[in-house]
Amino acid sequence: FEIENHGTEHKPLSVSGKSAYHIQGTKNVKEIYEEIEGNAKKLEKLTGKRPKYFRAGTAYVDNVSVKIAEDLGTKLVGFDLLGDAGATFSKSQIEKQMKMVKPETIAIFHMNRPKGYTYEGLKESLPELKKKGYQFVKLKDMDKNLSDKP
Repeated sequence: FEIENHGTEHKPLSVSGKSAYHIQGTKNVKEIYEEIEGNAKKLEKLTGKRPKYFRAGTAYVDNVSVKIAEDLGTKLVGFDLLGDAGATFSKSQIEKQMKMVKPETIAIFHMNRPKGYTYEGLKESLPELKKKGYQFVKLKDMDKNLSDKP
């Protein structure tokens, strides 16, 4: 299990305040820095380990944010499968999403919303994926595999 960085305020990263999914983005370089580095410092203090990866709220980042993350030694991560739409999907919708998994998919789920149906949808879907030969890996293992490719 990995603990990585998702920011202090769950904001999209933008120097212009661009919003995504109706969530107001950061408005300048200072706010981008605070969103990434503020939580990184908190996590390092709590866990004794500096997080390596960061996913912005909504996964939106502009070009300036990418450069800031790189300068901080942080790897940005997105996702390519919206698994539960912020824990708003029904069990059947989650199961439908999981049928779209392909090799190297990064799926996003919200286990922090216990009143949602994320657990129920995954409970049914994950064993099916394992039967098909899928393995579940940590970001650091996926990152290693991806960096080995030409």
